Amino acid sequence: MVEAQSWTTRRMSNPRFDAAATAAPVVVDIPGTPPHSSASSTGKAFFLSSPNVSPAVLTAAIIAAWFGSNIGVLLLNKYLLFYYGFRYPIFLTMTHMLSCAAYSSAVINIAGIVPRQHILSRRQFFKILSLSAIFCLSVVCGNTSLRYIPVSFNQAIGATTPFFTAVFSFLITCKTESTEVYLALLPVVSGIVLASNSEPSFHLFGFLICVASTAGRALKSVVQGIILTSESEKLHSMNLLLYMAPMAACILLPFTLYIEGNVLRVLIEKARTDPLIIFLLAGNATVAYLVNLTNFLVTKHTSALTLQVLGNGKAAVAAGVSVLIFRNPVTVMGIAGFGVTIMGVVLYSEARKRSKLLNQK
Repeated sequence: MVEAQSWTTRRMSNPRFDAAATAAPVVVDIPGTPPHSSASSTGKAFFLSSPNVSPAVLTAAIIAAWFGSNIGVLLLNKYLLFYYGFRYPIFLTMTHMLSCAAYSSAVINIAGIVPRQHILSRRQFFKILSLSAIFCLSVVCGNTSLRYIPVSFNQAIGATTPFFTAVFSFLITCKTESTEVYLALLPVVSGIVLASNSEPSFHLFGFLICVASTAGRALKSVVQGIILTSESEKLHSMNLLLYMAPMAACILLPFTLYIEGNVLRVLIEKARTDPLIIFLLAGNATVAYLVNLTNFLVTKHTSALTLQVLGNGKAAVAAGVSVLIFRNPVTVMGIAGFGVTIMGVVLYSEARKRSKLLNQK
């Protein structure tokens, strides 16, 4: 296991940085592309359909970029907030949101990947604002959890999102699933119980706050399906990110000032002695946006189901890579528990697909 090093021992600089802080990869949980929304056919985004690249090669490159950005932002967050010693996860999350807002504006207004959609009413604005608030709560909880538990365990807990989605769907909308779907959730829960009991670095508060983060992510998806039901209010995933990102940044700003009030002063002091921190923050924020962009591209060139399958695989790959790089201890039972959870998620996805087909008949 790689021991955490303080800023003083690693960089011989400002001791205010606490090497104990880590953060989860910040990913805006955006919905799949609505059926009525499609990418612009004006040719502005030529890289999406280059005639010189075969569709198979282009799809493979997009999937590789998706894996690279998802795992890359995780590793960058881990390095920046744990080994580099930058202990301001809320501020880091806010830079991600500002980056998403800036890049989304350029991609939509200049590159024209998707048509620009506008917020049509004050009611729609407050609906999107409420989604942004739930999203911020989920991210902050996730960032906080990784101060106490390893990345691999965080990924295992995050894989239980379908369980919380089913719970909130029933509690809020009284929507019930088939018996097969509920049975598929049993390995999802039992796997994480097994992993928790055998986790060498288990921390109760870190575990609970990570569960809260996972529940928040599921709550957002359920609430989004409720409040953005009107065809006139539905937004393309990239447009939703365009509006949610600046709202999320505004929500995070007062928390940053209250909890991490000295971040700007310390950041300026750091930049004077080590300009690398500026490049790390800028690169980290850029990769955070690429996660969302590649989510859209994978869905566009394959399907939403493919993205879901890749998400299941990403959790396992990210956990494995983090263990290899950061050397946090794991046990055979912990790995088995994670595997059971992933298997349950796959079974849940298949059961839901069959249930939808039966309902359509």
